[in-house]
Amino acid sequence: MKGVYILFINLAEDRKIKIGKRREKLFKKGIYLYVGRSMKNVEKRIERHFKKNKRKHWHIDYFVEHGDIKKVLILPSNDKKLECKIAKSLEKSFLPIKDFGCSDCKCISHLFKI
Repeated sequence: MKGVYILFINLAEDRKIKIGKRREKLFKKGIYLYVGRSMKNVEKRIERHFKKNKRKHWHIDYFVEHGDIKKVLILPSNDKKLECKIAKSLEKSFLPIKDFGCSDCKCISHLFKI
């Protein structure tokens, strides 16, 4: 199934996390929302996010290593722009983590702190 998903991630304590080749960034404890998509198999993509020992490819791979995914919302869709539409909507209500998970689009972020 193709689609967009939102991960609800709990970061139990303040953590400095190195995202890829970037320098460490301090993330405050709390709940974060991450918007992602898979245009092939959304279930497999989500399954991958739950694995702790994996080759890190996306920004979110580094983040979930330190947090716990508490909930997942799946939105089946063929709309390739839906991920960004949701991210732009979330940035109006929640704190966007600048330049996170959006290297292939013009969004401010795909990770938000509630």
